Amino acid sequence: MDNIVITGFSGTGKSQVARAVADLLGWQAIDTDAEVVRRAGMPIVRIFQERGEEGFRDTERQVLQEACAGQRRVVATGGGAIMDPANRRAMEATAFLVCLEARPEVIYHRLEQEQKASQSPEVRPLLSGPDPLGRIRELKAQRQPVYSLAHWTIHTDALSIQEVVRAWRTFSSKIPTSQHSFSGNSDLAAVVETSTGSCPVLAGWGLIRRLGELFLQAGIKGPVYVVTDDRVAPLYLGAAEQSLHEAGIESHTFTFPAGEKSKSLQTATEVYAWLAQRKARRDGTMVALGGGVTGDLTGFVAATYNRGMGFVQVPTSLAAMVDASIGGKTAVDLPAAKNLVGAFYQPRLVVADVAALQTLPKRETMEGWAEAIKHGLILDAPLFRTFEEQSDALLALEPELTTRVIRQSMAIKAQVVSEDERETRGVRVLLNYGHTIGHGLESATEYGHYLHGEAVAIGMTGAAVIGARLGITPGDLLERQGAVLRRFSLPVACPGVDLDRVAAAMSLDKKAVGSSLRWVLLEDVGRSTTRNDVPPSLVEEVLESLAGYVA
Repeated sequence: MDNIVITGFSGTGKSQVARAVADLLGWQAIDTDAEVVRRAGMPIVRIFQERGEEGFRDTERQVLQEACAGQRRVVATGGGAIMDPANRRAMEATAFLVCLEARPEVIYHRLEQEQKASQSPEVRPLLSGPDPLGRIRELKAQRQPVYSLAHWTIHTDALSIQEVVRAWRTFSSKIPTSQHSFSGNSDLAAVVETSTGSCPVLAGWGLIRRLGELFLQAGIKGPVYVVTDDRVAPLYLGAAEQSLHEAGIESHTFTFPAGEKSKSLQTATEVYAWLAQRKARRDGTMVALGGGVTGDLTGFVAATYNRGMGFVQVPTSLAAMVDASIGGKTAVDLPAAKNLVGAFYQPRLVVADVAALQTLPKRETMEGWAEAIKHGLILDAPLFRTFEEQSDALLALEPELTTRVIRQSMAIKAQVVSEDERETRGVRVLLNYGHTIGHGLESATEYGHYLHGEAVAIGMTGAAVIGARLGITPGDLLERQGAVLRRFSLPVACPGVDLDRVAAAMSLDKKAVGSSLRWVLLEDVGRSTTRNDVPPSLVEEVLESLAGYVA
C-alpha cells in the first residue's frame, strides 16, 4: 500500500494525527478539507451555503482521488468522504485505511471547544440547529458500518494526539513483512490484520497452478500437509501437488469423504493420527484444499495439533472463497448443533482460484452467492446493486466480473475481521445476518437437506420479515432481497421442516446474549444493526410462515 488514509467523524483529530504520522514517516501530509477550502477560496461553511453539499462533495472527490493517486502520503479526509463508493475505491486501491473513533459526547465537546477557540462568527454545520448532540449521534450511527471497514481503528476518547501517534508507532512496528510480500500483486483482494499477524487474501484465475510460487512468496517452504475431500481431489489435487513439487516444497495428502458429516471429531482424530505417522512438527503447514467443510476441519486440526501448526486456505467453492476461508473461525460439529467445538485460528495465506468455480455444481455455486449477496446487504449497497443489475453475467461466471465481485466480497469480510477478530466488539456479528435461523435449519435437518448458503438465504428472508414487522427494515428492501435470492435460485422458505427442532437448535446459538437470541436486521441496503429484544412470539410466527410457504 502506497499511502495511509485517516478517516473518522469530525472532532476525532484526523488532521493533526495525519501531520504527526507524516512527520514520523517522512511522508507528505494532505488534508482534503484544507485543500477543498484552498481551491474554493472560501471556508467550508460558505461552500455549503453557496454550492450546497453536492458542490462540496464534487470538489472533495476530485481532491481525494488526486491525493490517493500519489505515493508516500498521509491523507486526512473529511468525516463523510468515506461514504462515497468512488472515494472508498480510491482509498482501498492504494492506502492503508485508519479510522479514528470517539464517542458522540466527546466529539460534541471537542467541536464546541474548537468553535470557541476559532472565534469565528460562522457556526459549523454540525453545531447548528436545536440539538447538535442528537445530530452528531444520528449522523455517526449512519456512517459507523462504513467506518468499520477500515484496516485499523484507534479509539481516541482518552488519548492526546501524541498518544495516538505513539499507538501508531507501536502498531506499525509490529506489522510483519509478510503483509507486504504481495504488494503490487493484481490478485491481492485484501490483507487481514489480526492480533497474530497479517494474512494476504488472493483471488485470481488459475492460481492453483501457481500455488508453489505463491507459497514461496509468502515464506512457506514446507513441509506442507494438504487436506482435501474425495470430490475435490480428482479435480485439483494433481495440479496443486505438481506446483508444490516444482517449487521444491515437500507435500503430503490426506483425503476424506466429502460432506458436512465429515466435519466431526472422528475425522479430526483420523487427521491427527495421519500427522503423527508422518512426524509432523509445528514448523509444518496444513493446507485446506476444498470448500468450507475442508477449511473448518483443517483449521481446527492446525489450531490444536502440536498446539498449533501453520495454516493456509485454498478454497475451491464460492462459499468458502467469500466467507468461510477468511476470518480464522475453525470448528467441527456435534450432534446437538453446528460448530460447537472450535477455535479462532488465522491462516497465513488465502489463495482462491476463481477458475475452480467452473467445475462446481450449479447448486453449490448458487449457495456461495448467498454469502456474497449478504455482504452487500449488510455493508455494501453498490455490491448488492451489482447482483441486481448484472445477475446474468454473474450466473454465467463471466471471468472478469466474477473475479472482481469475489475480491470485493472477500475484502468486506477481511476488513470486518480485522476490526473485530473474535466477535467481541459488535462489528463482526453483522456477518451473521441470516445465520440465526440458517444454522437452526441446518442442524434440524441434520446437515443433509440444505446447503449452508441455502439455509442462510432462508434465514435472511426470516430476518428481513422480522425487521419489517418491527419497523426496522423497509418493505421495498424485503422485496428487493427476495427478488435477488430467487434470481440466484436460492430458497426463501422451508416447507415441511420440524419447527421444534429448528427452535431447539437456535436456542444453542453462539450469538445469543443471555437467554435472548441476537438478531442482525437490515436498516437499509448496506446498513445493518443488531437486536436482542425480538419477541419470541414474533420469531415463532415468522418460522411458521417460512415452513408453510411454498415458493
